[in-house]
Amino acid sequence: MGVIMDTNSPLIEAQDAGLQSGGVTRLSHVSMAVHPGEIVCIIGPNGAGKTSLIRLLMGLEPLSSGKVVRREDLRIGYVPQKMPIDPTLPLPVHRLMTLTVRKPRASVLSALQETGVAHLIDAPVCNLSGGEFQRVLLARALLREPQLLVLDEPVQGVDFTGEAALYELIGRLRTTHGCGVLLISHDLHVVMAATDRVICLNRHVCCAGSPETVSRHPEFAQLFGGTTSQAYAVYSHHHTHGHTLSGNILSQEEPSMHQPTLKGQAECGDDHG
Repeated sequence: MGVIMDTNSPLIEAQDAGLQSGGVTRLSHVSMAVHPGEIVCIIGPNGAGKTSLIRLLMGLEPLSSGKVVRREDLRIGYVPQKMPIDPTLPLPVHRLMTLTVRKPRASVLSALQETGVAHLIDAPVCNLSGGEFQRVLLARALLREPQLLVLDEPVQGVDFTGEAALYELIGRLRTTHGCGVLLISHDLHVVMAATDRVICLNRHVCCAGSPETVSRHPEFAQLFGGTTSQAYAVYSHHHTHGHTLSGNILSQEEPSMHQPTLKGQAECGDDHG
């Protein structure tokens, strides 16, 4: 694995990377990169190799071919796709936060405040809602003071309105910390509005670019249905309201913890799909 020295270069980059396991090609000739301050989303059907790709980038899977180059001493905050917790285990939030990194309570509290769940610091993990649990996992990733956030299905177990609030939060964290964000999601409409660059993966890179460009690419249409002009048309919006942790809309008079800071948002118009 190579090391990136130039501060203007990508945080992490795959160069013609391939991955084989048990005689099966899981990834083939994949080239992609994540730069500081950008949100890159990997989309694709089940079995496309999305999780395999981020595990390969982080060094959790061995390369079969090609190369992965990382910035020197790159700090990564990782939210995995699944983190099963035994419901009979008396595990409070502050203990979950420090299972793999030693941080004082003040640092844990600060990270939880950033994701809007500081009041849950002593709550049992088994009592958290889906949205609360995902916010705790995001806070846990922030404890590493990451230059790159890697999020595998960060809104799983959250309802639609809660998803929008979480994507707003991810955008705010990107802006606040100046970190790059690499995420996997199946929620095409919301992701297209919350992402700077999209990589459409099906064991190889089918297409990549801005959400508007990818949504009109023939291979995107082939994978997800419709035609090149209307397959999952990009849903971009701008609003002045905020959301509660459960995703309910706050009135304009109420303060919102989650301001819409995502790049590339446009006002509601004819581009709704």
